[in-house]
Amino acid sequence: MPTQSSNFRSKLIKPDGLAAGQTIGIAAPASPTNEPEQVRFAIETVESLGFRVKPATHLFERSGYLAGSDQARAEDLNNLFGDDGVDAIFCLRGGYGAGRLLPMLDYEKIRANPKIIMGYSDISTLLLGIHKMTGLVTFHGPIAGQSFSAYTLTEFKKVLFKNKPPITLGAPPPFDRREGHVERSNRITTLVPGKAQGYLLGGNLSLVTHLIGTPYLPDLSDAILFLEDVGEAVYSIDRMLTQLWLSGNLEKVAGIVFGKFTNPRPSEWEQNRTFEEVLTERAAALNIPAVLGLMIGHVDDLTTIPLGCLAELDADTGKLILLEEPVN
Repeated sequence: MPTQSSNFRSKLIKPDGLAAGQTIGIAAPASPTNEPEQVRFAIETVESLGFRVKPATHLFERSGYLAGSDQARAEDLNNLFGDDGVDAIFCLRGGYGAGRLLPMLDYEKIRANPKIIMGYSDISTLLLGIHKMTGLVTFHGPIAGQSFSAYTLTEFKKVLFKNKPPITLGAPPPFDRREGHVERSNRITTLVPGKAQGYLLGGNLSLVTHLIGTPYLPDLSDAILFLEDVGEAVYSIDRMLTQLWLSGNLEKVAGIVFGKFTNPRPSEWEQNRTFEEVLTERAAALNIPAVLGLMIGHVDDLTTIPLGCLAELDADTGKLILLEEPVN
């Protein structure tokens, strides 16, 4: 059993689970969509899941690369948390800008009105910051602006609709293996064997790294740290993992789950180190179990991960198992 502070665990707050017919608030804490029609697509997508939708007041606004002013975006989140008619909050999209809101959120209101809040990419900043400041379980999962694949929908429901653990998270979709044809896109690689239990924390590697030195990065002691990213060169991923290590954060974790690192950016230097080598180096030096390839990241088939909940990583079999209910 992990040894993370029992005082912190006593402050863990779980939101109520979802049920058909509930009202979902949609907010845009980061970047805007390219066209207003994409916001309408998002609203209709959430409605297609069997929910009613309450758009945030400033959902259609934009200010350059931001979905409205910082004040407006923070106000939307604070108001949705405080609205008794809203059961959960889905973020429209990522992009950039969520971190600018962290000093402006009403954490007392959030703590007093616990609700599911979900998203990924730049929304990692909010998920980690809100969890750190309130103890609320937050959810790294699909954004409102995407289509839900059959896989994404199944993973979403088994975490956010009340289900009994153990629950397997992020296993690859079924693959029709046949002669001369093997899985290439979605396969699990054991980087360091072993098993570990810990508390799920993480998100986008760039955003986790950017929270170092701020009040909004949770204590990673005894964490099963999950990481993903998009559009980064191998040396850049190396640099960010090195920063996590140099800051003393990486050595605290119990295990590491590397999800998907999609659309890698070509390096201006000759790549003479492999991606797998860079990831293995950090985990092996810490002697902690680590796997690569779970369905976490900028992918169509996306799992939902509850931050703050107890899980087990079995790196020998490539399985991540949720051990406690993430919702009430």
